Amino acid sequence: MPATPHPATTHVQSRSLLLLVVVITLAFCYIMLPFYGAVLWGAVLALLFAPLQRVLLTRFSLKPTLAAVVTMLGMLFIVVIPLVFISASLAREATLFYQLLESGELKATLHLRETFNMLPPWSRTLLDYVGLTSFGTIQRRLLAALSLGGPFAALQAVSAGQNAFEFFVSFFVSLYLAFFLIRDGAMIVTVVRGAIPLASGHKRALFEQFTTVIRATVKGNLLVAAMQGALGGLIFFALGVSGAMLLAVLMAFLALLPAFGASLVWLPVAIYFLMTGALMKGMVLVAYGVLVIGLADNVLRPILVGRDTRMPDYLVMISTLGGMAVFGLNGFILGPAIAAMFIAVWRLQLISPSLVSYRTDKDGTPS
Repeated sequence: MPATPHPATTHVQSRSLLLLVVVITLAFCYIMLPFYGAVLWGAVLALLFAPLQRVLLTRFSLKPTLAAVVTMLGMLFIVVIPLVFISASLAREATLFYQLLESGELKATLHLRETFNMLPPWSRTLLDYVGLTSFGTIQRRLLAALSLGGPFAALQAVSAGQNAFEFFVSFFVSLYLAFFLIRDGAMIVTVVRGAIPLASGHKRALFEQFTTVIRATVKGNLLVAAMQGALGGLIFFALGVSGAMLLAVLMAFLALLPAFGASLVWLPVAIYFLMTGALMKGMVLVAYGVLVIGLADNVLRPILVGRDTRMPDYLVMISTLGGMAVFGLNGFILGPAIAAMFIAVWRLQLISPSLVSYRTDKDGTPS
């Protein structure tokens, strides 16, 4: 008979294997770090479209690969193609805005001079204190800054080309990864669940919480941001604001910041209207921004994000802001997800006596 390993030897081998797993996992995460955003969005897309994959598998009895292909086609029509269309429209709008500015049709200098002349006395005193005693001084300093920025802009053009290449590489990595996660996601989840040393009920609760938070955060935040951007675009178009499409997309992007993101766009436009004498337009935009655009954020975000994640509104806002401060744009997903998992893990810790089921014998000895 083969010799039975000594318990001490078995313990050392287990610890060594665990150390090896940790080291290799950290090394793998390190080499994947440049594409962590692509991996994140690939996983998010797979998670969002996993229900469609399950419907195709169960109701239509498609094979996993074919179901994944159909799901990816649905993803292209629902997510990718609209994003490409919006990006093309945004680029066209930005080009038109630049042409109007270059041709003088926009009359930016005239509007700025009118705004400067309408400034209250206290603001003039403040400008005098920093050396901006007249509009001509401000104009000369802006032109000097632009002339100095020429070489820098040339360097940034090369950098922008490199960033565009990296963006498209990351974009295709996300789609490529999403396909395999959609096709093999159930098997991957089963393997990961089996490797986590927790009770099966708690593992199920953590996975459900994580899935719910990701879906609620992405769908909720994106839907609220798109709604606020669309509402802003409508009022900008109705008021005759130049570059309404450009401002609407910018508002949708900034609306990912809870509570005040959209106001970073409509409020300066309203202030510009008020300072240039268009009082009615300014007041209409302020009322619309507070009562309509702001209401969409205050009503829809708690319903779509806070209710599903079972987190209070203030924690959703703080975790979103903190996540975006640390991780950039990806933080609007990672922030609430980490906060929700923090709450879930501490909830398990507070009920830790139930983590291990002790069945006590008649003599009081745990079995």
